[in-house]
Amino acid sequence: MIKLTRINNKEFVLNADRIKFIEETPDTIITLSSGEKIIVKEGIDVVVRSAIDYYHQIRIFVSLT
Repeated sequence: MIKLTRINNKEFVLNADRIKFIEETPDTIITLSSGEKIIVKEGIDVVVRSAIDYYHQIRIFVSLT
């Protein structure tokens, strides 16, 4: 799960597994596997870094169990 901010300044948590692709036009638009699109304030690099960090945390947790 990654924490992001909608353009109306409302924070939310997104399941990173649901991200299909991300584009910056100049707004950052996340397209989910369902086809839903979400516009966020964070830049594409922040979203990608958050998703990578999430996957690293999952991998560490799984290796500890």
